[in-house]
Amino acid sequence: MSTTEQTGAARIDHVVVPGTFDPVTLGHMDVISRTRKLFPCVTVAVAASVNKRGRGTAFTLEERVEMLRQALAEEGLSDVEVLPFTGLLVDFAREQGAGAVVKGLRAMTDFEYELQQADLNYRLDSELESIFVMSAPQYGYISSSVVRQIASLGSDVSTFVPPNVVEALRHRFS
Repeated sequence: MSTTEQTGAARIDHVVVPGTFDPVTLGHMDVISRTRKLFPCVTVAVAASVNKRGRGTAFTLEERVEMLRQALAEEGLSDVEVLPFTGLLVDFAREQGAGAVVKGLRAMTDFEYELQQADLNYRLDSELESIFVMSAPQYGYISSSVVRQIASLGSDVSTFVPPNVVEALRHRFS
């Protein structure tokens, strides 16, 4: 008898990796790639986040979805679905039939924020698991906001983001 049969726990085959991805970074790509190794079905949920930190995003929702799809395809991850979403993450996960949310963590500050979000999600849907994936050390310092700031100052961001995003940032800030 398997552990699943003994405990009655359901296996999680479909997960959601949510984020704003404004823009997608190599750290995001690492978490998505590693998540895909763990689960047969991965959906990346690109949040509208129109009021994130009191201001809008640098790229539209459609641009962020397209940048992510292209970056994943270039990495051979075209089997990862990328969908936009608005509203509550738990509702989106439920609509997609996902059993868990996977979040990447870079530092303790990420953990504190993500733990709070996981606790809230649990209160909204106790069946939805929260899974955390530590970022690879080489990506621990990368954030979308830092990438945008560096790009806006005309500096090279090619070591932080996929090639298609380098071009999108160059176009955005030129």
